[in-house]
Amino acid sequence: MSFEPRLKEECGVFGVIGTPDAAALTALGLHALQHRGQEGAGIASYDAETGVFHTERRLGLVADDFSDADTLAALKGAAAIGHTRYSTQGDTVLRNVQPLYADLDKFGIAVAHNGNLTNALKLRGELVQRGCIFQSTSDSEIFLQLTARSSQIAIVDRLIDALKQVEGAYALLALTPFGLIGARDPVGIRPLILGELNGAPILASETCALDLIGAKFVRDVRPGEVVACKPNGEVESRQVFPLPPRPRPCIFELIYFARPNSVVDGKSVYEIRKSLGRQLAREAPCAADLVSPIPDSGVPAAIGYAQESGLPYEMALIRSHFVGRTFIEPQQRIREAGVARKHSPNRGAIDGKRVVLIDDSIVRGTTSRKITQMLRRAGAKEVHMRVACPPIKHPDFYGINTPSHEELLAHDRTIEEMRAEIGVDSLAFLSLDGLYEAIEGRRRDERAPSFTDHCFTGDYPTRLVDRDEARRSAMITQLSFLAETS
Repeated sequence: MSFEPRLKEECGVFGVIGTPDAAALTALGLHALQHRGQEGAGIASYDAETGVFHTERRLGLVADDFSDADTLAALKGAAAIGHTRYSTQGDTVLRNVQPLYADLDKFGIAVAHNGNLTNALKLRGELVQRGCIFQSTSDSEIFLQLTARSSQIAIVDRLIDALKQVEGAYALLALTPFGLIGARDPVGIRPLILGELNGAPILASETCALDLIGAKFVRDVRPGEVVACKPNGEVESRQVFPLPPRPRPCIFELIYFARPNSVVDGKSVYEIRKSLGRQLAREAPCAADLVSPIPDSGVPAAIGYAQESGLPYEMALIRSHFVGRTFIEPQQRIREAGVARKHSPNRGAIDGKRVVLIDDSIVRGTTSRKITQMLRRAGAKEVHMRVACPPIKHPDFYGINTPSHEELLAHDRTIEEMRAEIGVDSLAFLSLDGLYEAIEGRRRDERAPSFTDHCFTGDYPTRLVDRDEARRSAMITQLSFLAETS
């Protein structure tokens, strides 16, 4: 179980074909997507002149692992894919870092995957019984296994054969000797975009990766679509699954995961988050002296709240960007001290003041409680919490590390009980309809919601096969018997 009290980003994928500096561009793209995963990173390239794949996978950050010329020079070829990892399925060990590579009967293939398969354990069990040997505990390896066992001839058809057997959320990249392939799940839960740089096609999780390298945004990959990018710049599209009347992308991309400077479905993430803050101020005003974000993710919403309410925008908390992740600490008291290492109170701004704290979401409430105590010790007269999304009441199975029902602060608790647990003077969340109003200008359509919002509603857009399997808990303990120290 993860002890990190915040939501964790899923993963980021980036791929490019038809350019001699493919590995270097991929490293830059991954750097822009670092917010989506900080546990490991990898790049796989293909050199058409020699017919050889090259891979480099390491634990840690992109800037630490892929910034030297020798590493990038070893990744030869005019096509490459990369991945930044946060583990939602499988341990944080090197064998789970992507891209994953396999030799098939006539060619090699490397895959990188953002998301989570909801029937991964069921498929894995069936494949193991049929003699498959798994080298990782990541559900992404299932794509390789299913592709390898397909009776189709063309690689695109073999990959499509695999896609038709999986369920859940995915933005998938596959690098082959014949081109770069991208696929997005039929509901459109995980994001995938198509870009272009001097004629070279690019696939990436977010537009911010294109901005960093000066590439042009072409379009979003459609839900259920497979795109095949050729070295000459041609892009072929196949709508493998029927396009849904209303796709349901993950709403947390807009609330939390995507970088503020990204554009999602034609909308600026930064402007949407400010809009959430403005709607929150209309729904939950507060008599206070100042508005402050919990940095960094709460900043745009706090700006919107301050603009709408007329309260001064100040920084009650100063964040340090040079601390390690607190969830890896072995002792509870050390983990809790990690909150103070990340956020320090700005005494001069809050002493004797009534403070409205704005955050994008609350999961367990651990961080919120510690920050509240910190501000009171620093002299805050009152501390009020406003949250720019509805209460998170249900766990996620699509690539976000939300904990079980019992660990969620909002599960089976009233607003007053949550307020007392956090220790603030008042607490309010943005309503579900207010969330949709801020993003779309209309209330949520219960018959056809525009987003995957199950964390608030319990309305899951796909079957949850593994969750419903009675043998699931026993299978999880048997995913692998191998322990690694690296």
